[in-house]
Amino acid sequence: MEPQPPPFFNRGPAPLVRLSFFVSLAVLLMVLDARFRYAEGVRQVVAFAAYPIQRVAMAPVDLFHGVANYFGSTAALREDNTALRIKALRAAPELLRLEALKEENNQLRRLLEAQERLPGKSVFAEILYAGRDPFSRKVVIDKGSQSGIKAGQPVIDDVGVIGQVTRVYLLMSEVTLLSDKDQAIPLQVQRNGLRAVAYGGAEGGMLDLRFMAANADIRNGDTLVTSGIDGTYPPGLPVATVARIERDAAYAFAKITLTPTAGTERYRQLLVLSGEAKAPPPAEAEPQKPSRSKRSRKRE
Repeated sequence: MEPQPPPFFNRGPAPLVRLSFFVSLAVLLMVLDARFRYAEGVRQVVAFAAYPIQRVAMAPVDLFHGVANYFGSTAALREDNTALRIKALRAAPELLRLEALKEENNQLRRLLEAQERLPGKSVFAEILYAGRDPFSRKVVIDKGSQSGIKAGQPVIDDVGVIGQVTRVYLLMSEVTLLSDKDQAIPLQVQRNGLRAVAYGGAEGGMLDLRFMAANADIRNGDTLVTSGIDGTYPPGLPVATVARIERDAAYAFAKITLTPTAGTERYRQLLVLSGEAKAPPPAEAEPQKPSRSKRSRKRE
């Protein structure tokens, strides 16, 4: 009998036996877990222990998705902002037109209210363009003799007097503003009834209140209205407010500057009055009563 060297490794059972054993053990464990939930605790422990490993393994994937979502959302926001900006730019002219129409409607509504308050007949008009002469302040309106406009009629807006019609054509008329150098209008201080005359031609479209005594009762901020004594403008229409008063003892008259209440720089709609406002008629003299001496003579 030949001697055999001792084995270096103990091989144990055969591989087939071990395979059968572990397969049977696995099936048994699955049946027990499905029926009686014996491995639920083990599963929770294993899941808790494996969670950090799973997060570390998924970190590159999550980072990739996060970066992709960031750049994708940024690009989408840029496209949305560009589209909204283009839409806003396209809608801007319409919005501006709507605002302009809204202001124009408000202006017309105020003119209607002013027309109802004023006596006599009046005509709506719209400014076509400003006068061509740089040394005069005039505007041209879209109503002429065909609409019953006549030279001398006063022109107002919703807040006060604008000027006076000075030239009439068939389909248009020329209105000279109060601030023109050739215009003058009799006024009255609304606070105390003090009468004065305002002249145009001052710098910056202002009015001058000339020939007012240095000690006249007039203050900054006083409102001046039409007095109506000229027979052209109806009485009580706002014309201007006192902007500056300069009193000097060396001069007999004060230098008073007025700011016009109305103006053609804001709106284009105007109201042309009929010009029927006349100065009040002079009071008739009362008949004198006969004296007592005449009566006594008649009795004798």
